[in-house]
Amino acid sequence: MSETYDLIIRGGEVVNHAGRGLSDVGVRGGKIVAIGDLSQASAGEVFDAKGLAVLPGVIDTQVHFREPGLEWKEDLESGSRAAVLGGVVAVFEMPNTEPTTTDPDSLADKLVRARHRMHCDHAFYVGGTHENAVFLGELERLPGCCGIKVFMGASTGSLLVQDDAGIEQVLRHVNRRAAFHSEDEYRLAERRPLARTGDWTSHEEVRDAASALESTHRLVRIAKALGKRIHVLHVTTKEEMIFLAANKDVASVEVTPQHLTLTAPEAYERLKGYAQMNPPIRNKYHQDGLWDALAAGVADVLGSDHAPHTKEEKARPYPASPSGMPGVQTLVPVMLTHVANGRLSLERFVDLTSHGANRLFGMADKGRLAVGNDADFTIVDLKARRTIKHEDMASRVGWTPFDGFEATGWPMATIIRGRVVMRDDEVVAPSLGEPVRFSETLGG
Repeated sequence: MSETYDLIIRGGEVVNHAGRGLSDVGVRGGKIVAIGDLSQASAGEVFDAKGLAVLPGVIDTQVHFREPGLEWKEDLESGSRAAVLGGVVAVFEMPNTEPTTTDPDSLADKLVRARHRMHCDHAFYVGGTHENAVFLGELERLPGCCGIKVFMGASTGSLLVQDDAGIEQVLRHVNRRAAFHSEDEYRLAERRPLARTGDWTSHEEVRDAASALESTHRLVRIAKALGKRIHVLHVTTKEEMIFLAANKDVASVEVTPQHLTLTAPEAYERLKGYAQMNPPIRNKYHQDGLWDALAAGVADVLGSDHAPHTKEEKARPYPASPSGMPGVQTLVPVMLTHVANGRLSLERFVDLTSHGANRLFGMADKGRLAVGNDADFTIVDLKARRTIKHEDMASRVGWTPFDGFEATGWPMATIIRGRVVMRDDEVVAPSLGEPVRFSETLGG
């Protein structure tokens, strides 16, 4: 009698811990239960993946979906719609909403808002502040929390922790890996007068490489002294990568598609406010440093830092224009284009978008295409040629810095816990997202 499954993904090139090869994948009860030749088996649903690559589900570990308080830019529904259209199965969402996510009630509120509205699985960062530092050990153990996020620069109000004493207080009380926006607020304040009105090329001068490097030096020194794990978000400088390579015992590293793809000053001249983000898009010297670090294995994860603002906000003359750009829907095609161009192997892409998140954040059953894990898959056509366009973006703001980008490689389906959620650029099973589980907080 042949085996029966809920779903068989048949005939695709599976890319996982075992390498690359043609294989079938069997799913039952939302879990992967078989990988191999399942030609004699039957299933309630068969997905024909012939000619396609079957990847572990892509996880975007840094997004800003703006809800609550800033829903005119984005909300949990529209942001997660963009995610699944882009092949992303799970997101970690940031705390700089209004109100900020800094206590049990605000975290619980986000989880309630996400229920039956978000299309992908999800977890939320709790913001670390001077005021809640002593409670962070409890907050980081709450269900649905992916960890603590701290802004050392580039934020306002209580979410800004710019001083060493504040960082030390936060790290003393956390036990999981804490994520940091690492720019030195003191240096940024000194350099704000360098901003030239209406000239976005000056953004890179205001927030110079030293602002990032000095902050990261301070952060690593404190983490080492306390024996704590840190995650440095959106690293942009060559010197930081060299420094972090020597401190991997405490520090993990994120890079973004936009810092790997866009360069100054060309991006600012062409895109103006659409190119503005923090830390900034930098010149080719630093971008080459990021690619060197990627090749050397220093970078651990790719995050989109999806941070939408409206076209009207972005049209304000610099520095009145806000920093941040959408990216969750374009992460996969932009990076697969780098794969097609030979800058990145497909296996390394998988490591950065699935295995890395699994390792760093201790995801209980996600991030690996392996028996026993959630049946999460990003199914891509590595040869598909498409042009990324503003009008195809699901984000509320309706624009992308990659408008006109000729992509090679495209997400054809997003499968989450055995359910086909997106297929052929259409959300076919909406609102099925669930909170992500983490090994360090099981039973928490």
